[in-house]
Amino acid sequence: MSPFTSQELRKGFSSFATGVTVITCLDSNQQAHGITISSFNTVSLEPPLILWSLKKHSRLMPNFEVGHKQLIHVLARSQEAMAMHFATVKENQFIDIPHKIAVSGLTQIEGCAAYFECETISVHLGGDHNIIVAKVLHLKHSPESQPLIFAHSQFVGLDLPL
Repeated sequence: MSPFTSQELRKGFSSFATGVTVITCLDSNQQAHGITISSFNTVSLEPPLILWSLKKHSRLMPNFEVGHKQLIHVLARSQEAMAMHFATVKENQFIDIPHKIAVSGLTQIEGCAAYFECETISVHLGGDHNIIVAKVLHLKHSPESQPLIFAHSQFVGLDLPL
């Protein structure tokens, strides 16, 4: 028997502050989808790699298999509502969301702190999640933008000098 519950583990994990991202993709019918993810991490500069995780039974998982592209949006401090919007699955997610279609065909949400267009190079099973490793193909960032942070189950910001 485990010395702690999954709820206690979740609360312990919440002590580790993370950035907040929305990851957009296209399904097999070229329909855009987005999902809020806080499990984003850098892996390597050479080659440029990142990783993030998604529940292994997510209906979006087929859109992130090896060879599929995704656009990772690092949310700005002012985009709490955006994080909550994409935290739940819904149809027509981009109605009333300021966005454009990037050259890659992926949906790009406007006003984010950074963007990483990536391609999945491997997927690893990690318990109840899949760990997605992706190569960064293109990036754009706004150095003056403050990132949205999630810690202790709430959104916070940083007061960083620019």
